[in-house]
Amino acid sequence: MARNRIAYEKKVVAQMIRLYCRCKEGNRAVCDSCRQLQEYAFARLDRCRFGERKPACRNCKVHCYKPEMRERMRRVMRYAGPRMLWHYPWDAIRHLFG
Repeated sequence: MARNRIAYEKKVVAQMIRLYCRCKEGNRAVCDSCRQLQEYAFARLDRCRFGERKPACRNCKVHCYKPEMRERMRRVMRYAGPRMLWHYPWDAIRHLFG
């Protein structure tokens, strides 16, 4: 994985949120709601108790997202995840196997 896993996770989250906001919601720029979700995700990543040894969130035993934000992120990932292969192929493959 990357030398700085947290920075890489932030990059992938930002790509997914941009993709969701642009394609699913039809916005040219990231809307306030999606920006809020991204800021929340970044704050959670900055405070991850595992640091650079962080597992993928789906494999983590500690769920640090509030239920509402967790559901919003799930919606984003369900939509953007499969589409990442088309828009960001290298990051998508790396994220799947990382």
